[in-house]
Amino acid sequence: MPRRPEIEAGRAALSRDRIIGAAIDLIEREGEATLSMRRIATELGVAVMSLYNHVPNKDALLDGVAERIIGGMEVGEVGPVGVRGEGVHWTERARALIRAYRKVAHDYPRCVTLVLTRKIDAPSGMRPVEHALALAEDAGFDGETSVRIMRALLAYAIGAQMREVGAAKLLDYLPKAAAERFDRLDPAEFPHVVSFQDQLMRHDPETDFEFGLDLMISALDALPRRQG
Repeated sequence: MPRRPEIEAGRAALSRDRIIGAAIDLIEREGEATLSMRRIATELGVAVMSLYNHVPNKDALLDGVAERIIGGMEVGEVGPVGVRGEGVHWTERARALIRAYRKVAHDYPRCVTLVLTRKIDAPSGMRPVEHALALAEDAGFDGETSVRIMRALLAYAIGAQMREVGAAKLLDYLPKAAAERFDRLDPAEFPHVVSFQDQLMRHDPETDFEFGLDLMISALDALPRRQG
């Protein structure tokens, strides 16, 4: 029986990159729970066993998705993660790094959970670390302080990702019927919540994100630099 030309073409073009790309598309459309080697084979129009020539198992496929997502992260006008931005103040480079994390969560809201939950052994997983350390060192901080700055920046970046994909439910503390909830509160027990209810109901994630980012960057910039 002759083989179909489109299947032959699919087999010829099959690669790890193509398989991972199909996995990303599927996860974003239908969620991680739908991902399987058989489903990816169907998406690509190839035999399921042919996938194993490029990806050994589902775990490796999920790792590849996480690596692709973080490896494709770009840092605004500074350039790809890992590239130093000569002539750009370190605080702007730090902001660009964190905003890049947030953009990944916005662009790949379902896949980004893999970045947060899987251990990325590929070099791409260290690029944000390298970038954060480089910008801190360029700003004049010593090694120990640079490492702490890196951890603070990435902690805020990861928190921003979680907030973007809805993982940080605590920040969505107001129900849809917020006004009714406020009416049930005892002002003697919750005087500030009742007093500031109008402000609480005007929740603006973008403004909150930038406000927190400015506070953290300003505090880090005020740290003492290395001597000499």
